Amino acid sequence: MSLGWAESKSIMLPSPIQSKLPRVGTTIFTVMSSLAAELGAVNLGQGFPDYPMSEELVALVNEAMRNGFNQYTHMNGLHALRAVLADKVCTLYGTGVDPESQITITPGGTYAIYTALTSVLRPGDEVILFEPAYDSYIPNVEINGAIPVRIDLRYPDYRIDWEEVRRRINPRTRMIMLNSPHNPTGAVLRESDMEELRSIVRDTDILILSDEVYEHLIFDGIPHQSILRYPDLLERGFACFSFGKVYHCTGWKLGYCISAPGMMAEFRKVHQFNCFSCHTPSQVALSKFLAHRESYLSLGRFMQEKRDLFTKLMEATKFTPLPSYGSYFQLYKYDRISDESDRDFAIRITREYGVATIPVSAFYQSAKDDKVVRFCFAKKEETLEKAVERLSKI
Repeated sequence: MSLGWAESKSIMLPSPIQSKLPRVGTTIFTVMSSLAAELGAVNLGQGFPDYPMSEELVALVNEAMRNGFNQYTHMNGLHALRAVLADKVCTLYGTGVDPESQITITPGGTYAIYTALTSVLRPGDEVILFEPAYDSYIPNVEINGAIPVRIDLRYPDYRIDWEEVRRRINPRTRMIMLNSPHNPTGAVLRESDMEELRSIVRDTDILILSDEVYEHLIFDGIPHQSILRYPDLLERGFACFSFGKVYHCTGWKLGYCISAPGMMAEFRKVHQFNCFSCHTPSQVALSKFLAHRESYLSLGRFMQEKRDLFTKLMEATKFTPLPSYGSYFQLYKYDRISDESDRDFAIRITREYGVATIPVSAFYQSAKDDKVVRFCFAKKEETLEKAVERLSKI
């Protein structure tokens, strides 16, 4: 039986051990990246850039190490970095946050998401989340004994059906999870979505987790609808971010979480006994680099140019684009090419045409298949050109 969001694989465990995640095996991302490496294919599957990060930021890290910033920093993160992040939030969203009690530096955005969930979820709690969904969400909910309540985004625009959300809420609903800009679809939340959310959670105890790792990778002049814009959502929410996504250094695994003081206190109780402290030289470097606002304000334009180039190049193929308003990704239908399942199609074109992609059914626990695949366009121009040259032969 296909699991949709994971590759099934049986692993024998000693008899006293019962897996907390019995349905989880090797993810499709590892499968496709391994296949791409084996075949020498152009990898437009997994979401990481193949171009260099900022030389200035690299130099700042080296400088920090040479200057002796090589020991543990504060559990909550380097004060100078949390202070500059608080200034950034105030400038962008008009919201004041206290760097001492509301911001914690984490080893990546996914860690922030896991820690936020672990700090508040109890067995039997229900968590509303939207599919297709980033593959860590459901395992992170389930490992805490909570129950994922899956709602499909409306194909093909991948918008939230808020009436369905209202129907699925009950006394066990503990949290609603959001992701904008959205992985894998590139959809973004609009102001009307945030007003619907505010209306739904008003006068309830429902919490919010907002995955905003692509915060600055948003296109076409659309404003990012962070929960940080809305004090009533922030007081019940966790907002999770990634420096790796913003600064093209996904291997750094460095991010942060912002929340209300009481919720952040619970977050830190989990954090201190798990990671405790994050890479100090990188935090020193980022505290200086973030002072240059253009370093992050220009990122949307930079990535939009890549999206636009990829879209233009793909006109030479039989693939049909779906809109991308943010993230690293764009979805394409292949209905003019094949009626294969998206998984079979993705594997075949990797083997036969040398381009790796990700089947979108992998982002549904039910393996829902709309015959759509995800391409990552956060690549060098020559990488995109090489990939599309091969795709045009299909």
